[in-house]
Amino acid sequence: MDLKRDIYDCLVQWKHRNSGKVLEVSGARQVGKTYILTKFAKENYKNFFYINMMQTSGQDFNACLERAARWEPGEERAEKPIHRALELFDKKFADEEDTVVVIDEIQESAKVFSLIRQFAREFRAHFIVTGSYLGKTVGKEYFLPAGDIDTMELNTLSFEEFLQAAGKIELYEQIDLYGESSHEDYELLKSFYGIYSKIGGYPAVVRKYFETGDISECRREIAHIIRIFVDESERYFDNILEMGLLEQMLPLIAQTMVREKKGSPDLVKELSSVLFRDDSNRVTKKSVNQAIAWFCRSDVIGYCGRVNEGNMLDVTPNCRFYFRDLGVAGHFLDMAGVQPDAIAGIINENFVYLYLKKKSDVLEIAGMTPLYAIYKGGELDFFVNSRKDYKNYGIEVKAGRTAGKTARQMLEDGKIQHLYFLKGNTYGGIEGKMKTVPVYLAGRLKF
Repeated sequence: MDLKRDIYDCLVQWKHRNSGKVLEVSGARQVGKTYILTKFAKENYKNFFYINMMQTSGQDFNACLERAARWEPGEERAEKPIHRALELFDKKFADEEDTVVVIDEIQESAKVFSLIRQFAREFRAHFIVTGSYLGKTVGKEYFLPAGDIDTMELNTLSFEEFLQAAGKIELYEQIDLYGESSHEDYELLKSFYGIYSKIGGYPAVVRKYFETGDISECRREIAHIIRIFVDESERYFDNILEMGLLEQMLPLIAQTMVREKKGSPDLVKELSSVLFRDDSNRVTKKSVNQAIAWFCRSDVIGYCGRVNEGNMLDVTPNCRFYFRDLGVAGHFLDMAGVQPDAIAGIINENFVYLYLKKKSDVLEIAGMTPLYAIYKGGELDFFVNSRKDYKNYGIEVKAGRTAGKTARQMLEDGKIQHLYFLKGNTYGGIEGKMKTVPVYLAGRLKF
């Protein structure tokens, strides 16, 4: 099953822009980076060369680099050694604009990663580098050529991409946000959201669903992906204690999503306090910090900052965790023993977080990460400062009798100018500056 990915059009635009920079495509393990880059390269270039630094092709390319480096200065073939290395790797290589070289899992070779500046400055051919564990490249042996890189990120399938695969994207794009469409259409989209909220967007999981329609099969696939990630990540840690910490951390992160209603100014301390209860001599705060940083750089989890007392100029960073995929979030919330009703609420909140992260990444909203707010002892699920109209928007996700008390107070006090209620069981509606929208339409909100 060929899943249409939104990043494909961005890749085509990058090719035509011809910036002269190397493109770095980041993204978690098994989000489909190799698949989409291979498809893009074959469909848009005359010549395509693929090197995987974790496989034989990577070993062969390193050998070609070493061989080219041994040629004596003054020899004709000693000029442009990286060009010669690529020609040794594949005699068909030609340095032309209609040639693309994709180097996968580049974090496995500091030597090759450190050639990125030369790829950008010495070649007419286009270069794309990618990897699932690019956090490795923060090591001292890696030269970071920031000015010579364009970046893109491939995430798991969004709800829109999932609906595209299901043939329902036009309905999603046309349905009214505030209840003016037919109830049958809202119920249909709600049913697809119910599926997506359980399985998430890993391509293998989505394909499994469309092949079998079996949620249990999809969840087994999620567990398999997590197992691969943990096993592969352990290769980058120095000792057995740090390796064991990786498996303990993700369920604990899920627990913080339930416990920390107002967040924590020190999530590392919060997690460390749980781990230290068992054996304070076995786990250090530094190890916890390294594990969290690894999960963030591997695109498994993300942070959310806190706006204090509704003041956008008073922000405490990194006070909450969210998962970067709903299927993975559900897996660890189940593992943590969270009740189903609570899981549904947290998943809805996580769903909205993912959309806000996209907007913060492209600077449509303020903050290095999405933000929530505390105000007069209460909490607002998300606080959005638009960089288009410079107004503050509040978002309440969870339903309930007291839902929105703090949000309404913030609206009354002028801390926010607009308020959205995002709910699962609604068709939408408008009441002054308060708008109710089905949660599955969160991606269509404008700020």
